[in-house]
Amino acid sequence: MSASASQRRTKALLLAGGMGSRLRPLTDTVPKCLVEIGGRPLLDHWFAALRRAGVHDAMVNTHHLPEPVRAFLAAKNGEGFRAVEAYEPQLLGSAGTIAAHPDWADDADDVLIVYADNLSDLDLGAFLATHRRHGAPFTMLLFHAPNPRACGIAETDAEGRIVAFEEKPAEPRSDLANAGVYAVTAEAWREIAALRAFDIGYHVLPRFVGRMQGHVHGGYHRDIGDLAALESARRAYAAGSRATHHSTSTGSPP
Repeated sequence: MSASASQRRTKALLLAGGMGSRLRPLTDTVPKCLVEIGGRPLLDHWFAALRRAGVHDAMVNTHHLPEPVRAFLAAKNGEGFRAVEAYEPQLLGSAGTIAAHPDWADDADDVLIVYADNLSDLDLGAFLATHRRHGAPFTMLLFHAPNPRACGIAETDAEGRIVAFEEKPAEPRSDLANAGVYAVTAEAWREIAALRAFDIGYHVLPRFVGRMQGHVHGGYHRDIGDLAALESARRAYAAGSRATHHSTSTGSPP
């Protein structure tokens, strides 16, 4: 599409179908994406970020305890979003969800892909502006990881282009880790879907090396992977923290 930046249409995929096994017993009755931080479900924080970025079309994959997520999405539809569910009786994997919905980008210019089990102060509008400015088909959010061996690690050149990527390397060559937020063009979405792959980190990202730009986030971004991380995020949110304490998220849901 040749739309100007002000006319470009962006849609979103929020990956929210994880079991949240390390958050039990809380997730025995509450889906991981609806665990509350600051009195609001984690998924609602991402919908607020989408609204601020002017994005109103979102698809959310579900699996474990889908009914409360359906009710949440119905409420979002009443708030001006077009929020649709992609129910997966068996989890398809992050790339598998894309493969199952190859036409989601057909009426869009760009798609945001977000692992919704992170709490972040990321400005999605600024992230999208970066993606549109450099013109590459794929943009990956990066953070400086304290434990690179536990993450998907990228190497970038002087222009910020990602020239190498490896999941959980034994000998990391950088500390720039995959934060689980991507912006892709509609063409890149269709390319990913055609791969019929399972996992974005292992099966998709290596194919975009050299065609993918990195965007380093210096703010708060934490994987809500276990009960300790949840409590830490709740304390940080209550304190209004914008500390640069990052998780060791691999960009893949647990």
